[in-house]
Amino acid sequence: ARGVLQIKLESIRAGRHFTCPAPGDTEGPHWVHKPDRQDLDFASIESSADQVLAGRFDVFAMHGVQLGFPPQWLQDPKTGRVSPLLFGKAMDYRSEELVGDIKYLWEPSRHLQVVTLAQAFALTGDERYAAGARTLLESWFDQCPYPLGVHWTSSLELAVRLVNWSVAWQLLAQSSIFQGESGTTFRRRWLDNIYLHQRFIASHLSRHSSANNHLFGELMGLFVAAVTWPCWGESSKWHRQAQIELEAEALKQNAPDGVNREQAIWYHHEVADMMLLAGLAARAAGIDFSRAYWERLEAMLGFVCSLMDVAGHVPMIGDADDAVMVRFVPRHDFSVYRSLLASGAVLFSRADFACKADSFDDKSRWLLGDNAGTRFRELHQHTIPAPQDVPEVRRSFPEGGYFVMGDRIGRSDEIKLNVAAGPLGYLSIAAHGHADALSFTLNVAGREMLIDPGTYAYQTSDGWREYFKGTSAHNTVRVDGQDQSVSGGSFMWLRHARVQCELFEVKQDRDRFAGSHDGYRRLSDPVTHRREIDLDKAAQTIEIVDTLECRGTHEVEVHWHFAELCDVALEVDSFLIRQRNVQLRLSLAGIDFEPECVIGQMTPPLGWVSRQFDVKVSSPTVRWRGRVTGPTKWTTRIAIEILA
Repeated sequence: ARGVLQIKLESIRAGRHFTCPAPGDTEGPHWVHKPDRQDLDFASIESSADQVLAGRFDVFAMHGVQLGFPPQWLQDPKTGRVSPLLFGKAMDYRSEELVGDIKYLWEPSRHLQVVTLAQAFALTGDERYAAGARTLLESWFDQCPYPLGVHWTSSLELAVRLVNWSVAWQLLAQSSIFQGESGTTFRRRWLDNIYLHQRFIASHLSRHSSANNHLFGELMGLFVAAVTWPCWGESSKWHRQAQIELEAEALKQNAPDGVNREQAIWYHHEVADMMLLAGLAARAAGIDFSRAYWERLEAMLGFVCSLMDVAGHVPMIGDADDAVMVRFVPRHDFSVYRSLLASGAVLFSRADFACKADSFDDKSRWLLGDNAGTRFRELHQHTIPAPQDVPEVRRSFPEGGYFVMGDRIGRSDEIKLNVAAGPLGYLSIAAHGHADALSFTLNVAGREMLIDPGTYAYQTSDGWREYFKGTSAHNTVRVDGQDQSVSGGSFMWLRHARVQCELFEVKQDRDRFAGSHDGYRRLSDPVTHRREIDLDKAAQTIEIVDTLECRGTHEVEVHWHFAELCDVALEVDSFLIRQRNVQLRLSLAGIDFEPECVIGQMTPPLGWVSRQFDVKVSSPTVRWRGRVTGPTKWTTRIAIEILA
């Protein structure tokens, strides 16, 4: 009620001119480093900056789309719809009729491309790039006046924009765009917008059921801005508030075992990245975060290290939208997860992180400096042991609900299963969790075999959002055509399946897991699903025993989603799955279910994978389905062979 009243009062004042207080001359210390050009993928940076100057932008699934220079910031690149300049906080930004696809509309205004131009200027001294950054900023100020339009609705979007502005400000400090009378005017105008962004965020922090990664990002942006530009009377208050709350949220939103409570690996990465950026800004300003804060970040990177296979793959558990906080132009083959591990290797002197990162990426070099690259190489030199000496990764994450099973982990012929047996998501709405209880992924010799198909889309009315976050899109059992948890919309779960791990043991000859969930206890005839997984390391087999405890009759489906590079063939009573030098044989015993392989089915959706937001491709899904009556048990067997 207080929030609604606040918005109504602000809407009344929206038509009045607001005068920003004059900024002081004080600026915070720089926390971004200009690396040596010879250590960077300089050609990619210059090419990306030239693309921006030519008006070509990358926006999710749209690559090199011509938006003009400068672009129309209120026009959705995907639908072409132009959103109106109404009072921002009163706008329904989820309405496609009003704004188009909001993700596509917001993404360019995060100003990642301003950072790209600032990078190019810092490395070349070419004023074209600095002038281009100024053009983009001034056009945005013209088209998106405070507090009107869709770019003044989400505090998280403002926070991300502030962080990118902070990076660009530091890299453009020596450019001519701040010189002369015109430069002074531009500098003041940029600072006025920085002040308004901080004022807006401080007044509209996400609370209650939305106090998840959105709140963390808002606090991160407010903190980074306050230490970059300590120019106003409110700056010290904003800095103190943001730092205190960031400390608390870092420990609240991330479990002691290092798992982010969103139960979504992409958002795990995003929160870890936010913690890294805020921490580096704080250290540069001499106001470091606590030891507990940094220990929690190290634990989060340790979780990523444990999930990652020998080839660098990380399962796509939970939601992902491909959005990033700051995009330093990267090598195309370097993942955000390896980048985090590269930075973490240096920050925490972790040779195991260096081993998984494999090399020191450009983003880490911009954030930590060239000397950090030298330290990384020292750590990495000690991570090439003999096969029998590969260090064991952590296997159990009981608070997050993830369990790593495997054989020869860390070697080129490793077998790795990542089992999901944790909460649905964070807080009451569990916004970014998927109905994936007792699902698992399987990677063999660095090849993804059984996968989590990903996310695909957020705002859709055609069923794709519900499919990708639903139970049928995961390697588990679905009963009576229903999801384990009850959805209340795109970002809300009304009823959460409760999952528990009943056994997890790692031995020399076998790994075992057992768990259950109550998601189907809500049915008129309640059903409990139990699953046992046994990895026999000598036989190279996995046995999955599924049990349904019930009294009545139910329709049952068992899904196994394979990577798009896998070839799947039905051979009499089993499936043969091959991907290059890895071969699996999948069979079912103990029940008479009908087998089929589904690839790219539209209605209802089945047999898809999405590795990029708004992009999906067909992939093979094996499904067994049939009817059971009363307590029922069956066994799925996966035989693994790594071919010469």
